[in-house]
Amino acid sequence: MTHPIISDLQRRYTSKRYDASKHISQADLAVILEALRLSPSSINSQPWKFVVIESEQAKQRLHDSFANKFQFNQVHAKAASHTILFAYNPSYQRADYEKVIDADIANGRTKAENKEQSFGAFAFVDLNTDEQGVNAAWTKAQTYIALGNTMHTVARLGLDSTPMEGVDKDLLGELFADELDGYVCEVALAIGYHEPEQDYNAALPKSRLDKDAVITVV
Repeated sequence: MTHPIISDLQRRYTSKRYDASKHISQADLAVILEALRLSPSSINSQPWKFVVIESEQAKQRLHDSFANKFQFNQVHAKAASHTILFAYNPSYQRADYEKVIDADIANGRTKAENKEQSFGAFAFVDLNTDEQGVNAAWTKAQTYIALGNTMHTVARLGLDSTPMEGVDKDLLGELFADELDGYVCEVALAIGYHEPEQDYNAALPKSRLDKDAVITVV
């Protein structure tokens, strides 16, 4: 099949080593960050924070977050051009959704007199919230929508990426306490330019099951 989208996805793979001497341009980074912002989410809740690791000081903190486990991902902390922490709000509340509604009123999407009516969609949050007010499973799921969107954006730009569920959410919560502000990070994305001599995965054939094994059209 010949199509730009398929070409992007055929090219994309999980990089295993990065060239620390190469950095993403500010123009490409701006596209990536705008793609992050434009990512969809259930009821447009946007229950996330995206922390972009760019400075050497921040990269050192990220490196230190692998002190206790997932050391196989530690190699990316300093070598990747940037790493994005995808963090979710573990207790998304009505006040959080009100910020979305207020933004829609400001941009003209919602009329001010319809503000209370707009909270109707919040019923879906209630369906995913336990008696302690925790809805982390639901909000965490939204971050993966943004992750997929970002991975395709990075591939379209001709850059390399490594999704990492192997991150220490507790230590990240300590080392990036100010930036996360109570949000929880359980997945991150390293991005940059792979190091061709050490990135063994770059030359391997694509590994996917056949279409008939995973897709049923009824």
